[in-house]
Amino acid sequence: MSSFANLKRGRSDLSKLTKAIEATAQPAEGGGADDRFWKPSVDKAGNGMAVLRFLPAPQADGDDALPWIRVFSHGFQGPGGWLIDNCLTTVNQNCPVCEANSTLWNSGIEANKNIARDRKRKLSYIANVLIVSDPSNKENEGQIKLFKFGKKIFDKITEAMNPDPAFADEKPMNPFDMWEGANFKLKIRKVDGYQNYDKSEFESPSAIYDGDDDKLEELWKKEHSLKEFVEPKQFKSYDKLKERLDKVLGTAVPAAVATKAAAASLSEDDDVPFDTSGADDEDLDYFKSLANQD
Repeated sequence: MSSFANLKRGRSDLSKLTKAIEATAQPAEGGGADDRFWKPSVDKAGNGMAVLRFLPAPQADGDDALPWIRVFSHGFQGPGGWLIDNCLTTVNQNCPVCEANSTLWNSGIEANKNIARDRKRKLSYIANVLIVSDPSNKENEGQIKLFKFGKKIFDKITEAMNPDPAFADEKPMNPFDMWEGANFKLKIRKVDGYQNYDKSEFESPSAIYDGDDDKLEELWKKEHSLKEFVEPKQFKSYDKLKERLDKVLGTAVPAAVATKAAAASLSEDDDVPFDTSGADDEDLDYFKSLANQD
């Protein structure tokens, strides 16, 4: 457990967060039907807007915790039903799905590569946010929620922390800082059938509650722990996950290259991105709803 004094003293140090972002580029889901999670609403045209404030690591997770959790998951349908599970690479373990994908990809056959693309792991992040404005659901405003988002929004966070040096007017900013961070205007559009977040942006830096430390400490202590999303109970064992994979595919999985490096090579390949373009709105809840219809 961490202290509020330590949080305030260390808030301007971007080095830990920057190193953590760099680490996410290397190989290493939470949020089901859980009312702690917030999801933006959109109109019939697929457009929506809300204002959020990303919050620092929660007190319960300790001084060394990061303000986000990175998770990988798989969601696809085969002849034997749906496979909807967290990927073991989240916790640096071998994943039979990734290994099977690597075998398909390394075959060099384009049809196999397409199958691997369909079954690739999906990258998501979970963080605590303060809902500043939610026009479609006013009751959420002022509440602390868990927010699950994809790489496109995380890139916005990364850019705020590491602005392009070519633009002298852009200063590094810690979006998770309660004093010197900034509100995030989440702008959603439907582009080519997918939710698009390109117009989302951070406002100018400002303190939450005008920097009132008493209110900020109370807010911080109410944050939700993130560590639970990488606890062992969130993951099937390798054998159980492989058993499920075999059942979903309806056949024995071909011999795989059983190494984390091989599995990671698939996910890191430019031709097999973590997320399809603009598809950050994909959610395991959606896949589960389909699976329940089987």
